[in-house]
Amino acid sequence: MRKGAKLILFIVGFLITATAAIFTNLSAESFAVTQIDFIGRAIFPTGSPFQEAEIGGLSGITYDADKQVYYAISDDRSSKAPARFYSLKINWQSGKLEQDQIDFTGVTTLLDENGKSFPELSLDPEGIAFTGNSVFVSSEGDVDRQINPFIKEFSLDGKLLKTLLIPELFLPDDKGTKGIRNNLAFESLTLTPDKKYLFTATENALIQDGAVPSLQSGSPCRILRYDAVSGNPERSFLYITESLPVGANPVGKLTTNGLVDLLAIDDKRLLSLERAFSLETGTTIRIFEISLEKSDRIEAMESLKSRLGEVSPAQKRLLLNLETLKIPLDNIEGLTFGPVLGDGSRGLILVSDNNFSPFQETQILGFKIKVQKTS
Repeated sequence: MRKGAKLILFIVGFLITATAAIFTNLSAESFAVTQIDFIGRAIFPTGSPFQEAEIGGLSGITYDADKQVYYAISDDRSSKAPARFYSLKINWQSGKLEQDQIDFTGVTTLLDENGKSFPELSLDPEGIAFTGNSVFVSSEGDVDRQINPFIKEFSLDGKLLKTLLIPELFLPDDKGTKGIRNNLAFESLTLTPDKKYLFTATENALIQDGAVPSLQSGSPCRILRYDAVSGNPERSFLYITESLPVGANPVGKLTTNGLVDLLAIDDKRLLSLERAFSLETGTTIRIFEISLEKSDRIEAMESLKSRLGEVSPAQKRLLLNLETLKIPLDNIEGLTFGPVLGDGSRGLILVSDNNFSPFQETQILGFKIKVQKTS
């Protein structure tokens, strides 16, 4: 190889390593988001094939900065294909996001404790978080089928490594008086940049904590924080969703608003993603910055229903209502940071779950966010 070619390869390698190092260092510092700029979207129609499984059900996404690879969980319940996550690459060089800049590169099947793919309808995978050499995956379970939610750690080739303890108060009982609501459980999953803490949350209130959202009020969710090293749950906090969108008519119809993902900035500050839907108002997507600094711990409280007035919830600051973008929105359910970009901003990616419906589509939305260091 000529000296000139070797020099070019050295420079390229150095720039890639330096960029990853910059991202790691910035990720370890706490910051506040000062601006979010939309840079484009990509659309994959339902039925878009990829390897042995079509692209779809993208309910969560996470980023491997060293490899510059994203891992996106599908919420397929091992029905259309085995439960799985996709690997994909996104090219940010143009400063815009378009479909030809997104390349799906792999599919990894999740394996159970027997080393086999999960049986059909035995799980409902919704969240994913990259640890540095593995991924945590959350499942909502299925209350109607008496299948409990879980959080499990998998290797990047799909092998089961560890199962985390779910606190008893989250588990439904036979009488329907406690625990998660069906399809309103652990949608979210995120690790702090230092990999010390893992966060998840219920999409809506536990049965013993309160009601689903109404036109007048939101739903009291529980944020659950784990020690990611030991795998033990150690703290819980109250998060209250927004109420149903103005103009929605919830009587006898599918109408909802819920906390569908979290993205950790540090151990006390996160981004939250809320997704609302009604036939009258369509899909409403909002991104908040939240703080747990003044939030009360609630892990010892078995029920919040009569004590909500006593508890200080997570503080919320609206960053973006995606309605202002004036673009069609599908069932957005996942978000993750991307790389630090050339102008000092950092990438943010949102993904949608198409429910494998011919009337929906898989959307990948791109943003650049500007941040201000806090401490």
